[in-house]
Amino acid sequence: MSLDRLQKTIHNPVIPYTGTIIGGLLPGELVVIKGSVPDDADRFQVDFQCGSSTEPRADVAFHFNPRFKRSGCIVCNTLKEGRWGSEEITYQMPFQKGKTFEIVFMVLKNKFQGEVPDGSQLVVPYITRLNSSLCPGWTVAIKGEVNTNSNSFTVNLKSSDSKDIALHLNPRMKPKVFVRNSFLYDSWGEEEKDVIDFPFSPGMFFELLIFCDVYQYKVAVNGVHILEYKHRFKQLGKINMLEITGDIQLLDVRSWQHHTDSSNLG
Repeated sequence: MSLDRLQKTIHNPVIPYTGTIIGGLLPGELVVIKGSVPDDADRFQVDFQCGSSTEPRADVAFHFNPRFKRSGCIVCNTLKEGRWGSEEITYQMPFQKGKTFEIVFMVLKNKFQGEVPDGSQLVVPYITRLNSSLCPGWTVAIKGEVNTNSNSFTVNLKSSDSKDIALHLNPRMKPKVFVRNSFLYDSWGEEEKDVIDFPFSPGMFFELLIFCDVYQYKVAVNGVHILEYKHRFKQLGKINMLEITGDIQLLDVRSWQHHTDSSNLG
């Protein structure tokens, strides 16, 4: 099912299952699969393919194939014009025989990404010190799930030595408004709200990326560029805290610094 567009939900399908994705997959789409692995399973697979032809076989854009022999592995590949490409294999096996599972497939501009939430949620409200102070080239990735009855959630980038909030991100579900602001000199500034498409909906999984550029922040949700916010707090080196609050289940938070451009955010 594509949760961010609430497109279609299939309950208890007969396996093997083949179904049509209305309108195709676009960057930012999520497909969530919930199931259980039989006790005698050898393998299972999920294929995102271009049509349902069997002779000749339809191209498979993304083949996801957990295998349980020996210590287990997950094989990913692509089938094009009847030929498989080079296998990509990971030996981290999150699936277990006889156990239920949930897979979140995220469609990005240049790749498919498969995630298996492990249930080790982070506690919200969540506050942490960044592993380095902010500077151009710095990125934070926040993965979570919006609560089904969510009103809003907030992401703040702050300084530990004052009350200042350099970047305040506040998606509000019911009015579908994405507020951005800064809290400086003991007062809030002017809110920015405009987005072309509001990227969140109740119950959806998401990956929120914040990229710090020289003059602004760039924000992407599920691989799709959403907005830019010019720096109002100019002393980037003093920004060293991340705070997340509100109606979400927080699954993972990571940050890193690199010196490439920000093209992956739009």
